[in-house]
Amino acid sequence: MDEPTAAKSRLSSEFQSSRFDQSSKQMVKVIIQYKQPVQRNQEVPGEREMKSQGAQMHSRFSSIRAVVMTVPAWMIPQIAKNPSVAYVTPDRAVQMSGGDEDPISATTRDVAASQFSVDGTGIGVAVIDSGVSDHPDLHNANGTSRVVYNESFVAGDATTGDKYGHGTHVAGIVAGNGASSAGYAMAHYGLAAGANIINLRVLDANGAGTDSQTIAAIQRAIALKSTYNIRVINLSLGRGIWESYTLDPLCQAVEAAWKAGIVVVVAAGNSGRDNSMGTDGYATIGAPGNDPYVLTVGASITHGSLTRVGHSVASFSSKGPSLGDHIVKPDLVAPGNRIGSLRVAGSTMDTNYPQYREAPVAGGTPMYFRLSGTSMATPVVSGAIALMLQKNSTLTPDQVKARLMKTAWKGFNTYASSWDVFGKSHSTQYDLFSYGAGCLDVAAALNNTDVASGVAVSPTASRNLLSGSVYLSNTSLGLLNTNSVVWGSSVVWGSSVVWGNSALLPNSVVWGNSVVWGNSLLSGNSVVWGTSVVWGNSTNNAFSSSEDGEN
Repeated sequence: MDEPTAAKSRLSSEFQSSRFDQSSKQMVKVIIQYKQPVQRNQEVPGEREMKSQGAQMHSRFSSIRAVVMTVPAWMIPQIAKNPSVAYVTPDRAVQMSGGDEDPISATTRDVAASQFSVDGTGIGVAVIDSGVSDHPDLHNANGTSRVVYNESFVAGDATTGDKYGHGTHVAGIVAGNGASSAGYAMAHYGLAAGANIINLRVLDANGAGTDSQTIAAIQRAIALKSTYNIRVINLSLGRGIWESYTLDPLCQAVEAAWKAGIVVVVAAGNSGRDNSMGTDGYATIGAPGNDPYVLTVGASITHGSLTRVGHSVASFSSKGPSLGDHIVKPDLVAPGNRIGSLRVAGSTMDTNYPQYREAPVAGGTPMYFRLSGTSMATPVVSGAIALMLQKNSTLTPDQVKARLMKTAWKGFNTYASSWDVFGKSHSTQYDLFSYGAGCLDVAAALNNTDVASGVAVSPTASRNLLSGSVYLSNTSLGLLNTNSVVWGSSVVWGSSVVWGNSALLPNSVVWGNSVVWGNSLLSGNSVVWGTSVVWGNSTNNAFSSSEDGEN
């Protein structure tokens, strides 16, 4: 590869398609990844020259060998010419992952917690979101807050309270103890009512943030891991995919946390109804949920049923495979429809959607709020992991992921229909890319004692363009057919156990109805499998919905 071509390959697609006018005074905030380690107090290659020409340094991320700088737009191609540079991206925006009320306690928490006497005590869960406001349900028996650390990474706003109303809702699903549930028909428990919350605020009052803020929070969680026993990071946010996870700085950050011993749980996104690419909602997983290491969570609907036989997958829940890399996602689904959790009075969501406040039966001040989305399903899984780690603190992130996927409930039907609040019907085909390994089963996970060896990276889906057949491999790490991958050929961790007996058979779990993916005329085929990838958008927000879920 000649040097001009090599330099261009170091630029993200947004920059490759841009024209850079030397006379322009436009400034752009960028994330520059380097090939060598980045130290906190040392200059990176070319830093002095960039600063002399108007660049400003903001942050240094040792965890992903990167810096955040604001540079003149014309300088971006010059940066890429530096052979020490690995990749340059804009500091993209991130968003929440939300999309009505399901009784999560009865289906996930109560039996497991009472059987094993675990409530997450001693486990720290980092909630990287819009902040966490004080709420009685996040206190312990002595009235002391279990939010043990607070820090804001929102530019120009050092406050750590939840101005948007999303992060507190998420924290309540993880660790709410139901203290304010008197007078309610149903107690509003979180999964791990004894866990501690580490509040790392990255989203503003409108639920928006950036890559650099999120990466900074992830890096802080890694640094505080031993201090607060942070074993789980909850990311109920994300954005579109712009490049391979191997280059995406946000994906590199979550991998760094995973390799540091922290289970990273990420929302899949709420684009399962999106057919703008002609894919019927497939290939809509967001970043960093496309990373093969992390545990990516889609949303299910309990329909008020206390048994999983009555559950379905929410039509808004994003589906795999991931754009570009074809990583099999989501990894599993969990209740995420009409979830009641902690309300932040006066927050943006509370003010804009007062109809979702939940007051006591006899009236009074509403203490809870109802939201839907993969944002809500994600903390259900994070809370369940806190229970698992309290029971067995020696489990690694890969062992936690493998155990949850193996024990997930796999009894979904092939097809289902649902209706949103506007009365519109949505037909959903259930397959590997709709629900992953199945629906979260906390009791089964706590009962299981299998300990996987190796890495539990999500596999890659490949499609034979001539036959239309699809197969799974571990090519994402170059570890195809090796024993170092959990999803190998062994009896315990083979594909038939994790994804069900028909996972690799044509026209079954992988694709379901051959009409969807077997027809070569479907435009979605060229989008998902073609060489010209249509990348996602750069909006980085919380994955929650202002709509009230679906029926």
